[in-house]
Amino acid sequence: MTDICAVILAGGSGTRLWPLSRSKHPKQFLRLHSQNTMLQETILRLSGLNIKNSVTVCNEEHRFLVAEQQREINRVGSIILEPLGKNTAPAIGLAALAQLESDPLLLILSADHVIDDEDLFTRAVTSAVPVAESGKLVTFGIVPKEPNVGYGYIKKGMASDGGFTVDSFVEKPSLERAKKYLSSGDYFWNSGMFLFKASRYLEELEKFRPDIYKACKSSMLSLQLDLDFLRIDKYKFGACPAESIDYAVMENTDDAIVIPMNAGWSDIGSWSSLSDICKKDSSGNVAYGDTILHKTKNSYIRSEDKLVTTLGVNNLIVVSTKDVVLVASKDSVQDVKIIAQKLKDDARGEWELHREVYRPWGKYDSLDKGDGYQVKRITVKPGAKLSIQKHQHRAEHWVVVSGTALVTNGDKTFVLSKNESTFIPLGVVHALENTGEVELELIEVQSGNYLGEDDIIRLEDRYGRVTKY
Repeated sequence: MTDICAVILAGGSGTRLWPLSRSKHPKQFLRLHSQNTMLQETILRLSGLNIKNSVTVCNEEHRFLVAEQQREINRVGSIILEPLGKNTAPAIGLAALAQLESDPLLLILSADHVIDDEDLFTRAVTSAVPVAESGKLVTFGIVPKEPNVGYGYIKKGMASDGGFTVDSFVEKPSLERAKKYLSSGDYFWNSGMFLFKASRYLEELEKFRPDIYKACKSSMLSLQLDLDFLRIDKYKFGACPAESIDYAVMENTDDAIVIPMNAGWSDIGSWSSLSDICKKDSSGNVAYGDTILHKTKNSYIRSEDKLVTTLGVNNLIVVSTKDVVLVASKDSVQDVKIIAQKLKDDARGEWELHREVYRPWGKYDSLDKGDGYQVKRITVKPGAKLSIQKHQHRAEHWVVVSGTALVTNGDKTFVLSKNESTFIPLGVVHALENTGEVELELIEVQSGNYLGEDDIIRLEDRYGRVTKY
């Protein structure tokens, strides 16, 4: 049997699940439906298949999230960094080129899907292997349960190879048309999952979209290994058109086959769709976190950090994070992305970042901010080190809460333990390292006339983030 390489597409901003999903920390990296993140669930789902290796394609800014989440579940694979998001056809093209020498089957998966029945998922993929080995391009069609207007559809043609030829791909329909699709029995939901040989995909990509093929191939010629990551040529890839695999290849090829899959699939495209797949109480509610519900029905209530109470409400979505509260009717949740876009247009940070921000060395939480000051709680993982850096506009005061810190402050290096502190004047070179075996936590008080994150001049950094002039 031909080896299978899992290609996990982990781009995307997930704005329809704002405020939990944000540009710098989108839904594929969140724990929405289980104790694992959606990316981790996607990787673990592969255990029943003959997977030789995996490639995750992600945005540059998400690279450390991907690497860390792989390490957490001990499933480390290659990571290709997209300097610019160009949709799925180029992303898959990069992965296919990276694997072309061994020419495995590529199992294309999105990092942000839920599949409840992993056995049925495994069976569907396994049944498609000989079809893909024969040179066909397989897509998996989800057996529809309802006339959903949030999904694209695939119309099946003649029975072939344990599945069906593809008659056509259909855009998201109106409700009336979706009902007709469901009653006809001729349509599947378009899952965005595929199986084909790397060489066959590249042949069809070159045939139908030679511009995309050429740009991908050119950008891979100067491939560089950077820590856990594979970097492509940013400028050559920038010339690549943005296009989905459906438009670029699958709608044009004569070798598309759709294999039915009935495995409890959802792409969690909105808060209401997430609510639909969650276990509910006797009143139809889903509740996460510290919540008290009274005379509440058919609602999804989620709290990340504080007590949330509801009284006499119905059909609501309530999501509370450390810095934002969303209250929406279930009927209006598709418009959440409009709020996120307005925040972006107004240059407000809530569309992009949480109050708690993850870094390759750990995370920080912005506790308070006012005129000329900011207070953060900084958590550094064992063995991790912040960059050797300095600031042009702020001074800092560090107080260790727990753990042990190895501190560089100017020309001195020393150890700080619990309840000990140090002051770092403006412009002084400094660094922070956790040399212990437990997490280091400290409070950082910043003072100055500008406190933005871009006021960091990195002189040396083990994560490749040195400031360039």
